[in-house]
Amino acid sequence: MTPPNAHEFAARFCQKVGLKAEPDKLNGPGGEGGLRKLWELSDLSASEFADEVARFFELPRIMLQEMMTAESKAQQFSRRFLREMAVFPCQPADSGPVLVLADPCDRASIQAAAIVLGAPPAIKVASFEDIVTVLDQRLDDEDSAGAEAAANASVQDDDIDNLRDLASGAPVVRAVNDMFETAVELRASDIHIEPGRSMLVVRMRVDGLLRTVPTPSGIPPQAVISRIKILAGLNIAERRLPQDGAARVRASRSEIDVRVAIMPTQHGESAVIRLLPRDRALLSIEKLGFLAGDQEKLRRMLALPHGMVIVTGPTGSGKTTTLATVLSLLNQPTRKILTIEDPVEYEIAGICQSQAKPSIGLTFATALRAFVRQDPDVIMVGEVRDSETAHVAVHAALTGHLVLTTLHTETAAAAVPRLLDLGVEAFLLRSTLRAVVAQRLVRQLCDRCKTSRPLTHADIEADPRYAAVGLAVGNVIFEPAGCERCGGVGYRGRIGVFEVLEMNEEVRALVEEKSDWESIDKVAIRQGMTTMIEDGLAKCLSGMTSAAEILRVTTVR
Repeated sequence: MTPPNAHEFAARFCQKVGLKAEPDKLNGPGGEGGLRKLWELSDLSASEFADEVARFFELPRIMLQEMMTAESKAQQFSRRFLREMAVFPCQPADSGPVLVLADPCDRASIQAAAIVLGAPPAIKVASFEDIVTVLDQRLDDEDSAGAEAAANASVQDDDIDNLRDLASGAPVVRAVNDMFETAVELRASDIHIEPGRSMLVVRMRVDGLLRTVPTPSGIPPQAVISRIKILAGLNIAERRLPQDGAARVRASRSEIDVRVAIMPTQHGESAVIRLLPRDRALLSIEKLGFLAGDQEKLRRMLALPHGMVIVTGPTGSGKTTTLATVLSLLNQPTRKILTIEDPVEYEIAGICQSQAKPSIGLTFATALRAFVRQDPDVIMVGEVRDSETAHVAVHAALTGHLVLTTLHTETAAAAVPRLLDLGVEAFLLRSTLRAVVAQRLVRQLCDRCKTSRPLTHADIEADPRYAAVGLAVGNVIFEPAGCERCGGVGYRGRIGVFEVLEMNEEVRALVEEKSDWESIDKVAIRQGMTTMIEDGLAKCLSGMTSAAEILRVTTVR
């Protein structure tokens, strides 16, 4: 059999969808490079991309339902191999062994499957997402022998050597690795490991909401926490004080930077692990979710040679992603860009990024003072937390630098009184502040299962907020349903809702020592500012999200 021509497929596909890419760099098996990278660069859904692959390589297409009903052969393979290579071995009724894959160019997986199954399997094509879904459903994550050995191990609170040996043993290492694999597959941002009176609870934050996942069976809780401590370089003997650390782990063929926070609790130590994938591509400004008018305003403000642009919102609202996308837009060889962050979440080539270390005196304010002597064009400060940082940032903007930063305020207009409260003089703020972007993240409806219906009188009577945000009887709204792809929740992924306050002459005139955000907000709305609730309404009517989700994260005003 002639090996599939991956180069030719990549070239034809890029030409067909208008994708500017180098096909030579996209070849390779599995999920690293190869067809997965090609799919991620395109705007096609996973199913549409799988259709293109099956058509080009002239291979039969298999859908999720058929895979779910077929006899699984996954137990003959290692879980890590199946997940990393994105393959699912099975045997449908009245058929021989079949290897389902998303990348037919992956000859190594096909040859490995032939060896394990004892004969060359038939090849069928499925989407990357369907393979991940069926592996989640069909793989048995419990390693009985290892779990029994770990469960029978005696761990005393003062037996540190025994605990270290147990935490380095295969069952515990495998359990923690599987936990990271699951987090990557679910696209989780955090892992929460919480000890109870009699058991360990593991939850993962997916699309902003926590979701309980199966707990490693038979593994002592102390061993799981100790393994995480070892990865993060923490002291496993210290159980009375909080500890913070960092590590780099590999899961699903990608490297992930993790930030670990350990906190003593009543029933043991709790761990929160923040996941920061190192190879995630920066979003384009178009994919963040800005409306056309807001995007044009932001681009105009970023084209200015100096001044301050602020992104506001609560923790977890996507401010760092927005700033990273803006930096990638500004990142040109003609500009010197410096950042001080805590932590550095996106690594951007061509930008000098620094990690704040308050323990040794490297604070945001200290770094800002040093930055000014580095002759930068653009400065990014992770957050204005105190009066000192606010003053230095404003003076940097005043002396000819473009300063990007974040604040924790409810609305865009509220950034003005917040900065005044931090001690920034009103006349300096009028001279430097160019724009404020407020944002929230809403969950996107799953494209595969979302439903639509017209809004009725009963809906508005049951929840008057529908009318308050501008929805009327007869408007078509979209709602979640739930399927295997989205884990039954009806949502998959998140998108931003924004409001962009441009500091024009009329708004600037309101900036004085006792400014209140309501008056600034009213003037900005009168001059055409789209509020977050209006932005969310537009996304609701276009089918991106649901009305309930918009009302959950935004405030009617």
